[in-house]
Amino acid sequence: MGKINARVFTALFISIFAAVTGVGIVVPLLPVYAHDLGASGLYIALIFGGFSLSRTVFLPWFCRISDRRGRKPVLTLGLFCYFLISIAFIFSYDIKSLIMIRIVQGIGSAMVMPVAQAYIGDITPTGKEGISMGMFNMSVFLGLSIGPLLGGSIKDYYSLDAAFGCMGALAFGAFCLSLFFLPPAREERIVVAGYRHVPWRRLLLDRGVISIFSFRFVYVTCIGVIWGFLPVFGDTAFSLPSASIGFLVMLGVAVGGMMHLPMGAVADRMDKRVLVITGGLITTTALMLIGSAEGFWDLFFANLIFGIGGGMSMPSLMAISVMIGHRTQAMGAVMALVTVAHSLGMFFGSMIGGIIMDAFQLRYAFPIGALFMASGTLIFFSGTCTKTAWNSMIMADSAFQRK
Repeated sequence: MGKINARVFTALFISIFAAVTGVGIVVPLLPVYAHDLGASGLYIALIFGGFSLSRTVFLPWFCRISDRRGRKPVLTLGLFCYFLISIAFIFSYDIKSLIMIRIVQGIGSAMVMPVAQAYIGDITPTGKEGISMGMFNMSVFLGLSIGPLLGGSIKDYYSLDAAFGCMGALAFGAFCLSLFFLPPAREERIVVAGYRHVPWRRLLLDRGVISIFSFRFVYVTCIGVIWGFLPVFGDTAFSLPSASIGFLVMLGVAVGGMMHLPMGAVADRMDKRVLVITGGLITTTALMLIGSAEGFWDLFFANLIFGIGGGMSMPSLMAISVMIGHRTQAMGAVMALVTVAHSLGMFFGSMIGGIIMDAFQLRYAFPIGALFMASGTLIFFSGTCTKTAWNSMIMADSAFQRK
């Protein structure tokens, strides 16, 4: 396939970085804001879970459209929706409106991340899946790391509305970048090659898809617990200021983001399974440490370890996803399923945290998340441990590669 298209890659990288930074701004603010409005753990869970649930419902539809019509139209529409939603946040002053806005934001998200990942998969050369996806995912993780820190600081020094306004400005900038710098849809490789429908049943029964889906699901379940309830845990248990909470949320994401490029390069040179499984075990340990934390510095080291685990496992997992997308000739659909796993994990993690917060102690949510992480790592291992299973998982379709 030759070299990666630098112009397309750069436009996608900067657009997604700007959009995700904007979304990350509200991550440490929404749980505390909702809690101050009187929301119970269940309502906080619905604010985060509603986003994930609506994204899950619309993901397959939008990704199929991008496979058939091209990535750019879907992506730019989704980024413009992000901009409109940012404005809506400014006029929201009760729990129900927050939940509804997050549901609509989930629909917009279904048009952004999986489509961008599929676009990167389309232009990725064979043998460079790890470094390509690792470099691109740096835009996501760095955006999510800078966003929470920026959001907490803006809220402390200015106002919550100023944070929402900054989110909107970044979303509009991302929209403009994708609109003017990505080539027309008719020039995209997926459109030139022609749409080939692959039944969902075939993908859902694919051993490789099951393995990556399971690991992604449990990993993001842990993220859902942390993002949804670490801010409340830090606020109620240790009285941490918003900037400190934003820093803690940022830390794990930043460390993982910085590791994506080097670990993506490593993934192209060694057994990707080892990196995924090792990262899963490290992440499990981090969740246990959060549950036993006694102050800011305990949370600091636990989130640092969590970032290392994600930074080790995710580039390899996404590289495997690209390989499966090439093999099945359904890159958009495969990335849709990966993002469905992400959305379901975020919803499930949010609900676990909310139920435990209301029925027991919030602290217990984190070791339960660790149990899920260990289970998902075991499922991935069992699905990929034999040489036959691994070879059938990553075997690329040579006819597709020649197109």
